Amino acid sequence: MSHVPFRWARPIAILAAFSLVASCGLPKVGPNKRQIFAGSVQKQGDAFIVSVNDRVARATAVVPALGFSESFTSAGRLTSDTIRPGDVLGLTIWENVDDGLLAAEATNATALEEVQVDSAGYIFVPYAGRLRASGNTPEQLREMITKKLEDQTPDPQVQVRRLAGDGATVSLTGAVGGQGIYPIERPTRTLATMLAQAGGVSIQPEIAQVTVIRGQNQGKIWFQDLYDHPELDIALRGGDKILVEEDTRSFTALGATSAQARVPFESQDLSALEAIAQVGGLISTASDPTGVFVLRNEPAEIANQVLGRNDLIGAQRMVYVLNLTQPNGLFIARDFVIRDDDTLYVTEAPYAQWTKTISLLVTPLGSVSSAASIVE
Repeated sequence: MSHVPFRWARPIAILAAFSLVASCGLPKVGPNKRQIFAGSVQKQGDAFIVSVNDRVARATAVVPALGFSESFTSAGRLTSDTIRPGDVLGLTIWENVDDGLLAAEATNATALEEVQVDSAGYIFVPYAGRLRASGNTPEQLREMITKKLEDQTPDPQVQVRRLAGDGATVSLTGAVGGQGIYPIERPTRTLATMLAQAGGVSIQPEIAQVTVIRGQNQGKIWFQDLYDHPELDIALRGGDKILVEEDTRSFTALGATSAQARVPFESQDLSALEAIAQVGGLISTASDPTGVFVLRNEPAEIANQVLGRNDLIGAQRMVYVLNLTQPNGLFIARDFVIRDDDTLYVTEAPYAQWTKTISLLVTPLGSVSSAASIVE
C-alpha cells in the first residue's frame, strides 16, 4: 500500500502541467499572426494589414531624395584668374625713367608684395588710387593700373600676380580625414576634390552624407552619388561650409530574430531581406517565415495608392506582411524597401509553442521521477 501514491505520480504530474499551461499560458516573444490580424481595420482595429506583392513593393519603394538645388548645380567653377575679396596679390611696376614715382633711387622697378583685396573688393596702389580688383582677372587689373599711372610716368609696365586665395576658403567638419579651413585652389575647385584634399570621409562611404551650406541655402547628397552622378560635383564658393555625417536612419527588430535591437541602416537602400540579414537572420527553431511583418506610419498619398483609395487623410498605420515561403517570397522581400523608424517583427512558428509545452511537461515529470527514486 505504501507504493500506491507513486503509481499515481506520473498522471497527476501530467494533469498538473496541463493545468499550469492552460491557466497561465506559454511564454512568447510577442503576438502571433492571429493576434496581429485581429487588430486590422477589417476587424475593428486601427491598422491596415497588407500582404506584400510586386505592386505594393513598387508603391512603397520610397528612398530619401537628396540633392542640390539649381543654384548649386548651375554655379560655374571659379578660375584661378578671378580675383575675389580677401585674395592676396603681388604687384611689380617698372618705370621708364631714372627718377620714377615709385621706384627707389638707382632702380626702375617697385615691388608691392601681399596687397590684400579688402572685403569690398578694392585695393590701393600709390598714385593710382583705390581700384576695384574683385571680379577682374590679373590682366584686367594690370590694364587698369597702367591706365592710371601712364599720365604720371612715361610708359609704365605693370605685372599683377594672384598669390594664395586666402579669401576663397571653405570649412570642412564632421567625418572627414582632416577637419579645418581649406583654400579654393586650382586642384580643389569642386566638392569631390576638396573632400579628397581633406583626406576623404572617415566613415563607411555607403552611409556617408555630405551637406553643403552656402549662405541661406543648403543641399545634401550621398557621398557615393558624387561619383555615380558627376553633375552633383558642384563648384565651390568662398565661405561654403561642408559637413560630412553618418546616415541617422534606423529600424527596430523584434520577435523571433537572432537579435532584438534598434538597428542603423548600412546602405542607402535597405530591403526587408537585408534587414533580416542585418539582425542575424531568422531562427530555424523558432521563427515563422510566413509571419514577417513590417509596421510603419505611412503617408496618406502612399497609403491611398497601396489600398486603391483616395479618401485617406494623414498618416496611416500600416502592417505589411511578407511570406518568405511563397515561390517569389524571397524576391518580394528583396524588393520591399525598409524605411526610417520601421519596425520589423517576426512571429514565432507554431511548433515553437509545442516545443515549449513539451519542455514544461518533461521538466516536472523528471522532477517527480527523481523524487520517486529517492523515496524508494
